[in-house]
Amino acid sequence: MRYRSFGVCIVAMLTICPLAWAQFGKLKGTVDQVTKVTDKFKDIQLTDQEEIKLGEDISTRVRAKYGVVQDPAVHKYVSLVGTVLVKKSSRSSLPFHFIVLDTDGVNAFAAPGGFVHITRGALALMKNEADLAGVLAHEIAHVTEKHTIKAIQKGKLVQMGASETSVSSNPDLWKRLSDEAYKVVFAGFGRGDELDADEHGIILTAGTGYAPEGLGEFLFALKSRNTGSDSKQGLFASHPETDERLQKIEALIKGRNLAGGEMLQPRYAANVKYQPVDQVKIAAIAEGTAGVAGGGEKKDDQKKEGDDEGKKKSRFSLSRLSNPTATSGDTKQSSAVTGSGGSRGVDREREAKGGPNPALVAVTLTDKDIADFKQEGKLKA
Repeated sequence: MRYRSFGVCIVAMLTICPLAWAQFGKLKGTVDQVTKVTDKFKDIQLTDQEEIKLGEDISTRVRAKYGVVQDPAVHKYVSLVGTVLVKKSSRSSLPFHFIVLDTDGVNAFAAPGGFVHITRGALALMKNEADLAGVLAHEIAHVTEKHTIKAIQKGKLVQMGASETSVSSNPDLWKRLSDEAYKVVFAGFGRGDELDADEHGIILTAGTGYAPEGLGEFLFALKSRNTGSDSKQGLFASHPETDERLQKIEALIKGRNLAGGEMLQPRYAANVKYQPVDQVKIAAIAEGTAGVAGGGEKKDDQKKEGDDEGKKKSRFSLSRLSNPTATSGDTKQSSAVTGSGGSRGVDREREAKGGPNPALVAVTLTDKDIADFKQEGKLKA
């Protein structure tokens, strides 16, 4: 019986093997086809000038959504803080722009090429210049570490043809890149990139002469602001859990002996007069109809993008490590606003009503302006 069973197995194998080999051949053919297609594309590569142009495109859309505070004095002050940080950064030659958005929502956005946006709502929540420096340094780090570009490369969201040498020479490709980059910037970065920006930002802050605790103080204020919310809001919606970040920030400051530095509360109070608005009282853009606060009418392609993105949930999750843009982007909005208690589930910080003017405010800083600012604040040269 043993020999008979063995013989049956031999016959069965001889019968099955041709079928298995045929299936393997088909599988190999499919893999070869995929390889051929893959070989036709490569990751997006940008020159500094293309990165700046991409940042300009994104900034235009962010400014159209929220408007810009038309106050040269506030812009000059924020730009001075940002500029002294940039001078100590790894990309000090990049022409950074610091833009104060005209909304009560607490948020900040860093676009490639050096376009850093911060809302007046965020400025109102800060207590001193070290807080501002901490947040700006975090956003600067997103730019210096090229987190937006790396997210697109990692997720294969947009790719160049294998023979293409310039992404900007292909209008269709550029538009897709601009759309995806905007989604990354607006939705928020993945956990790893946020923690990376925290670390680089704190080291930059301390290296400039500011107290490195500023970012942590702002995050704690942000956590307190979100305590009574039924869902995560604004910066809190996409960033990693605040407790984890605070612990890592404290460990970094102690581990590298970064404690000390300037807080500069009086100078901050003299330049920033905004008062925080309770989250539940923020005028928020209601979902359901078209329109951008302060930015005129949406184009059809932007509206479709908003419709698609509005179906996705806006919060941080581990799944975003593999798809950093899997959150809501330029979601559906309305020029109608909701009052206190009328928009449960709406991210009031992110969908806060913006001002009417998206125009940039020109800021000119001389070397003397920067030197005097450092000397007055006892910052590092």
